[in-house]
Amino acid sequence: MSQGRGESLICESPRFAFVVKKCRFHVRTRGCMTADELTLGSRRNRKHHDKEKIINLGDKGKEVMEDINENSLVIQQFHEYAAELDAKHDRYERIFKINRDVGIESKRIIFLLHTIDKESKRNAVLDAAKTRLDNVVQKLFRNIATELDGQDAYQFHRAYRAGIEEYIEALTFHEYLQNGDMQDWSALEKALTYHTISSPTDSSEQSTSKTMQVMVTPTDYILGIADLTGELMRKCINNLAIGDVSSCYQTCNFVRKIYIAFLGYTSVVHNNEVNKKIITLKHSLTKMENACYTIKVRGSEIPKHMLADVAIAAAEEYATEDDEGYQAF
Repeated sequence: MSQGRGESLICESPRFAFVVKKCRFHVRTRGCMTADELTLGSRRNRKHHDKEKIINLGDKGKEVMEDINENSLVIQQFHEYAAELDAKHDRYERIFKINRDVGIESKRIIFLLHTIDKESKRNAVLDAAKTRLDNVVQKLFRNIATELDGQDAYQFHRAYRAGIEEYIEALTFHEYLQNGDMQDWSALEKALTYHTISSPTDSSEQSTSKTMQVMVTPTDYILGIADLTGELMRKCINNLAIGDVSSCYQTCNFVRKIYIAFLGYTSVVHNNEVNKKIITLKHSLTKMENACYTIKVRGSEIPKHMLADVAIAAAEEYATEDDEGYQAF
């Protein structure tokens, strides 16, 4: 065991541990300091010394800002980056505002199509809806295509995605009511492609053509079709209310084909949004199937003006979770 002034007590053997503790106590009482106490004291002195070196960050920041050369290449490059980001954000906001108008107009067209309650007004409503759909393409979507011209469309896709899904829902709903079918994704992509021809200028005697396009991904089209099934379910129930039973069967079969196609898609591609939509699609199809089943089995004993109420009640009582073949994706 050794002890030096300002050093810790060192014990070579465990049996001297008790003696070392007693000696350490006596050393403290006599005014000597151990190594731990010396270290603590040095830390206190260092903190006191550091307080004298504290620099006011505000004053230091002012000095740095005054020394910055605004004409340096680095500062000029950052100004260019800021202007580029501002232009991108402004473009995103303009596209988002157009997208909102597309969504509002598409919903109004869907409401218009639901007003077909008799054959005499069918053609007039379909023609009016077609005119409004064309106006959306030629005005609103054309403005979006102009904003996307020369830009990376994927950077602005989220700004107009909701509106284009609503438009797909309205467009396919109109096509189903008119033809009993709907166009595919490639036809929609072609419809949203615009060709412009510029007039000749002094420098160029020939006219130049330019192509602009609103990017529509296959996922956008699929999500729009999934929303369409909800409108078809409402149309099926409305047809029961006016006694049009045959169109209800036809609509149910059409939605069943869509559901089968979605099952094939989700078995290959996993998309969270599509998986959520297919659950809603399953509920809509179940309501339609139970309505058709109720009409087929009990249609002869139910008055026509009560068919819709009875069919809806039967559809609401059925729980899809009780179906052994049902699987929540």
